[in-house]
Amino acid sequence: MRMLVGGEWRDKANKMPIVHPYDGHVVDEVPRADADDVELALRTAERGAQIMRKMPALERFEKLQRAVELMKQRQEELARTITLEEGKPIQEARFEVTRSIQTMQLSAEEAKRLYGEVLPLDAAPGGAGKFGFTLRVPCGIVVAITPFNFPLMLVCHKVGPALAAGNALILKPASDTPLASLRLCEILLQAGFPPEAIQCLTGPGGQLGEMLCRDRRVRKISFTGSRDVGERICHIAGIKRVTMELGSNSPLIVMDDADLDKVVRATVATGYSNAGQVCISTQRVLADRKIYRDYLDALRPAVEAIRVGDPLKEETQMGPMVRERDAIRVEQWVREAVEGGARLITGGERRGAIFAPTIVADVRPEMRISCEELFGPAVAVTAVADLDEAIRLANDTVYGLSAAIFTQNIDRALRFAREVESGNIHINWGPQWRADLMPYGGLKESGVGKEGPRYAILEMTEVKTVIVH
Repeated sequence: MRMLVGGEWRDKANKMPIVHPYDGHVVDEVPRADADDVELALRTAERGAQIMRKMPALERFEKLQRAVELMKQRQEELARTITLEEGKPIQEARFEVTRSIQTMQLSAEEAKRLYGEVLPLDAAPGGAGKFGFTLRVPCGIVVAITPFNFPLMLVCHKVGPALAAGNALILKPASDTPLASLRLCEILLQAGFPPEAIQCLTGPGGQLGEMLCRDRRVRKISFTGSRDVGERICHIAGIKRVTMELGSNSPLIVMDDADLDKVVRATVATGYSNAGQVCISTQRVLADRKIYRDYLDALRPAVEAIRVGDPLKEETQMGPMVRERDAIRVEQWVREAVEGGARLITGGERRGAIFAPTIVADVRPEMRISCEELFGPAVAVTAVADLDEAIRLANDTVYGLSAAIFTQNIDRALRFAREVESGNIHINWGPQWRADLMPYGGLKESGVGKEGPRYAILEMTEVKTVIVH
């Protein structure tokens, strides 16, 4: 596929192959953008920002609504694209497309709700007889940098709000998974958005992202990815608005009064989907000693029953990781934990980019499989004495994106909600759950700002105060 730069689809002699993680075959090729392409994208986006700023909200709504209808017509094509470039099982890919459509629909609706407010100036000394109000206006140029693990949905969470708010957009998708982004750009142009308003650069993230984030013409950066890259962006961005959706090592607390059948279902659903490559996957399970052994005994057969294989097959429940080197890293961390005294309950084997669904028990909190972001299909289980210890361990991390507890005790649940340092709190389900309309974002080093179309639009607009004297 070609990239969208300068208002047209462009190819280059220098290309990057897009490889199917399951068998390694080349799915497609995309151009490798360079500094000249970045400059062209920025100059074009300047014109696009002026066009979008003048576009009425109703027109933005209608174009986004048209994009929604076009996405519905191409659902299976989009799902297959996701599976081929990312390795996600086709059933999960179809669900991602459904959520992406919902996100674009929510964005369209929010285009009509950019409210200001009247200011009660007569309540201020010297304010009698004056009239004040606020206007919410677009930022201008929004740079969106997206990760590989949800190559359509997380793109829509940036693209939809940016366009709904009246901005021009420069999209830099993950190098491994740019195809779904390019197909979305095709749809947006077909829906009637001006080509100057949408740029999609393909190529190495470090080089292109750094040039985009440094540039003073960019007013807003929305990034989803690792904590280290997010910190780098914040250092180089200068005086810009930023939204950072970064990593996590999400804890799941299991108290002694939990429904273990439900806990097991939640652990499997939230620990191993997309081969654990979800920033809010269940990574650390902190289980009360009274039910620790029973939980492990119930969890093992459920994890061993996960069907692993070709992600294009309907029956597959878990496919490969996006890159073999990531599977090698997970393998090393699991082996390191076992050599340090943890117990391998099941899994631990690797075949290419496929890492078997894995449970590691008796994990100490300082082990990398627990204290760093694993981003793979393994769950680390640690025994705790009580809720006090569970909350202490849950908070003993630089991260704070999502956390969960299973308990039938309302006092325990509310204490957990108040005391655990996390942007998303779940009671009686795992940490990996998100409704696309809700405010979503992390505390501590898991990020800055909120997503969800309504909340992202607030991040992608600025407020002007107008006083009539």
